[in-house]
Amino acid sequence: MLASPMRWLMPAALCATALAATAQTPISPHRKADPLDAGASVPGAVYDSVFSRHRRVADDTTIPWRDANDTAARIGGWRTYAREAQQPAPAPSAPAAPRTPSDPQAMPPGHGGHKMP
Repeated sequence: MLASPMRWLMPAALCATALAATAQTPISPHRKADPLDAGASVPGAVYDSVFSRHRRVADDTTIPWRDANDTAARIGGWRTYAREAQQPAPAPSAPAAPRTPSDPQAMPPGHGGHKMP
């Protein structure tokens, strides 16, 4: 019974929102240039190279490989990294408020529309 009104209500709401959004766009104060007019003024082209923000590998500081290996061995090697990866996430510092079924924020994202029997 509820699915029938929802079938047309959602598209109608989306159309009304789109119509309201387009009604709010301001009208351009100047007329667009005619593409067939050879004398029309157009803004200049701007070129932004993708390499303008590139960092070279030589810009990074490196350490000798022996020093890197010694440092890894000193802290425990790969087993230390594996142990860190297996650690559980740290507990939150503040206790969480108890969740109630009537609280709409209590449901995880995407599950707010489900009803309990």
